[in-house]
Amino acid sequence: MSIVENRKARHEYFIEERYEAGLVLQGWEVKAIRSGHVQLAESYVVIRDGEIWVIGMHISPLGTASTHIVPDTTRTRKLLLKAEEINKLIGRVEQRGYTLVPLNLHYSRGRIKMDIGLGKGKKHHDKRDTSRDRDWQREQERWLKHDTRLRD
Repeated sequence: MSIVENRKARHEYFIEERYEAGLVLQGWEVKAIRSGHVQLAESYVVIRDGEIWVIGMHISPLGTASTHIVPDTTRTRKLLLKAEEINKLIGRVEQRGYTLVPLNLHYSRGRIKMDIGLGKGKKHHDKRDTSRDRDWQREQERWLKHDTRLRD
């Protein structure tokens, strides 16, 4: 079940591979995410010292959060992947043009997971092509829908 999607990711990048990663979260962050107080729009994924981190993911604290903590809404959070997956990603990201992009947050067996995608950035003309193809598909569906109404 999806919690939040990063719609901007599919617009900006060709996603070639997807990976599911766990997150290292604090208690108040889990509660806020479960209530839907999270944004992925401006976040990105980096590799530092052989570990994978998500930066810029905004989690708004709940008003009922504990009083003994000071919530940092955009702190850097560690992603949990298997060592072989991390090594594969490091190799691919070092190649020209590849980047890691957070795609969505979802539940998997009661835990909060993040899908990250290995993607290449789209050029401006690629974005136009994608938009044109999407509009054409929509138009075709509209025609087929209209055509079946005429037959009935």
